[in-house]
Amino acid sequence: MLYRKNPANQDELSILGYGCLRFTKKGSAIDQEKAEKEMKAAIENGVNYFDTAYTYAGSEVCLGKFLAKGYRDRVKIATKLPHYFIKKEGDMERYFSEELERLQTDHVEYYLMHMLNDVATWERLQQFGIKEWIAEKKAKGQIQNIGFSFHGGTENFKKIVDAYDWDFCQIQYNYMDEHSQAGRRGLRYAHEKGLPVIIMEPLRGGRLVQGLPKSALKLLEKEEPRRSPAEWGLRWLWNQPEVTVVLSGMNDIAQVEENIRIAQDAQVGCMTEHDMEVIEKIKAEINRYMKVPCTGCGYCMPCPAGVDIPGCFSAYNTRYTDSQYQGMKAYMMCTTLRMNPSNASKCLKCGKCEQRCPQGISIRKELTQVKKHMETPIYHAARVILKRKRKY
Repeated sequence: MLYRKNPANQDELSILGYGCLRFTKKGSAIDQEKAEKEMKAAIENGVNYFDTAYTYAGSEVCLGKFLAKGYRDRVKIATKLPHYFIKKEGDMERYFSEELERLQTDHVEYYLMHMLNDVATWERLQQFGIKEWIAEKKAKGQIQNIGFSFHGGTENFKKIVDAYDWDFCQIQYNYMDEHSQAGRRGLRYAHEKGLPVIIMEPLRGGRLVQGLPKSALKLLEKEEPRRSPAEWGLRWLWNQPEVTVVLSGMNDIAQVEENIRIAQDAQVGCMTEHDMEVIEKIKAEINRYMKVPCTGCGYCMPCPAGVDIPGCFSAYNTRYTDSQYQGMKAYMMCTTLRMNPSNASKCLKCGKCEQRCPQGISIRKELTQVKKHMETPIYHAARVILKRKRKY
């Protein structure tokens, strides 16, 4: 495992971080046994940065149970304050205390304002004494580094960087978001300010792996040495000196093993000029087919009407990046053939999802397109037949 330093405190952070959003579920709960096997394999191979959040259902508890088995001193915990729930002074303390209890620890090495996307929100938090609260927690050693996670444009990102004496930050960044979100300009701006930059959505929620169009996969098949789509995406990130840690939401032991293998030699300069040209060709192929730039982060959920928004968009994109059959199959399985269907036509156009979407997607408009192109007469006929077979 390779490591990069936090210049402020000289922490050696593994370039591969464990994202704890996408643990495998067993029924409605996290499969604790499976998650622990995967996390153990990561730690034993040098991963020392684990990222979770208050709003990742069951995640903090799962991580806390695991770390309590003798692994706490081997990792840096990063978790997040759900500032959007704060209504009065004292709420910060309540949520933070609950998080410590869930994590079974008395301190957090890296603590973030979750999805802090504009300075106005930071100014609102100051009215509740957030700056004084942070200072107190740092003085007591309960929080060692304070930062923020961000979804939005470059200029807003730079304003937030300048609004406080942050210790680190976290951004969505991958080769498809090079010039969107905080982007490369934002990455470099934070780096120049001395901030370690943690990367989330390095593969766009897996879209840059399972969701690549066939034309892009054919391009990669011709390249030597042979690399998986995941390896291309991760190496592109680690090639950049401004990147400190890349988070991966690993929920399969094979993913853990592959990512660890890549992280053993993916240093700055690991990508050749030819490699960069290949990435540009892949981007061009993806842009030809992608309909909705959804990463599947789930911030838009839950939908009051019961629409599975990420599931709808994933199937819709699959229709164009893979095939109409695969897209329809995914749509049927993931939205329609449920005890409580969650397909796009259930949308009430209330707009609550758009207020929470980090990507700024016009969700109501796009769901209308999903309904138009996915819920065709063939779809309705198949739905009736399959519903009869499933008997609900």
